Amino acid sequence: MTDAPVGFLQNFMAFWNSLGLVFQIVLCVMVFFIFAGFTGGSSPKSSPLKEVKFKDVEGDESNPKVYFDITIGGKPEGRIVMELFSKFVPKTAENFKCLCTGEKGIGKKSGKKLHYKGCAFHRIISNFMCQGGDITRGNGTGGESIFEGGGDFADEFRETLTYLAHSKPGLLSMANAGPNSNSSQFFITTAKTAWLDRKHVVFGQVVEGFDDVVMKKMNNEPSGPTAKKVVIADCGLLAPEKTKKEE
Repeated sequence: MTDAPVGFLQNFMAFWNSLGLVFQIVLCVMVFFIFAGFTGGSSPKSSPLKEVKFKDVEGDESNPKVYFDITIGGKPEGRIVMELFSKFVPKTAENFKCLCTGEKGIGKKSGKKLHYKGCAFHRIISNFMCQGGDITRGNGTGGESIFEGGGDFADEFRETLTYLAHSKPGLLSMANAGPNSNSSQFFITTAKTAWLDRKHVVFGQVVEGFDDVVMKKMNNEPSGPTAKKVVIADCGLLAPEKTKKEE
């Protein structure tokens, strides 16, 4: 009985030596991948992203509020007021706020003013979204951030591993050309758009003018050859609201 393992080992070694170096290497590689597949060692799992609820980020007194005064076909149609989630996505919110105020002056990349004033919503799809913010070309092929010489900046949810879902109309989210390609283009949702989750950064929401301006007016002017031009005629930062104690 005790000689059986020894005999098996001798036979295996004889077989192994007869294979030659190339076949020995191939067999070792195959065994490694088979083992890795069973143990989960083939590749580490990426860290999952955690969804944050809006109640945890909205309504904070420190969140800046900015506005757009909208014209359609040259006619004033009202004001949109937006709350920016500056604590949750500080870099994205700061970029948008500064583009509303124009405080960063001329862009180093394009030589054009870093300001949404006069910028059109170049892409409007009814009951989906209104996209604008191309401050360099105006047609959806351009854009410039306030950071890093005007270059693109990263999706903040890839750094924090937390994100806000596109779970309702009236959200502000960054338009992009793929991961980590944020500049100045953005969109306002006019429906739930869950398929955009973890692909685009939600950074704020419309708090005034959504029903009257966005849905009743902008949403009904879909892009096309005969569409009236929807323009941000003016924009800026609203002063913080005074509390009752301060009054």
